[in-house]
Amino acid sequence: MMRENQNEKYQDITTFKIGEVARRAKVDKETVRYYEKRSLIPKPDRRRSGYRIFTQRHIDQIKFIKRAQELGFTLSEIKELLELRIDEDTTCSEIKSEAQEKYQDVVEKIEDLQRIKNTLVDLIDSCAGEGPKGDCPILKALEGENKNILGNK
Repeated sequence: MMRENQNEKYQDITTFKIGEVARRAKVDKETVRYYEKRSLIPKPDRRRSGYRIFTQRHIDQIKFIKRAQELGFTLSEIKELLELRIDEDTTCSEIKSEAQEKYQDVVEKIEDLQRIKNTLVDLIDSCAGEGPKGDCPILKALEGENKNILGNK
């Protein structure tokens, strides 16, 4: 932790170098730089020495991003959420709408994964695991010769 004495703006604010921000947010320095480049965190001011001046706000925002990622939000979606978060006119219903959209995406992904799982089970069950690979029903299905297993979309 460092106090910025050169800049009155940070006189009573605890500031951090990038390594400390990364440690406190439980990410690596490259992640901090990447979020900065993608404008997911506020662009930090710089000291005369060239070091970036990070604050607790940066750490909190990185933690927000990581939690949103854990819920399946993409960085683009997170950027939208962050913009809504700082917009004074944003309503709770707008945030709820974003969460509902993500929920629907997750439901669709689960349905797709269930279909993939069932198809794989059918493929595995169709193969005795013996004989030459040229007769393998799994390869035939993947090559499009055995359409009844994979089905057509």
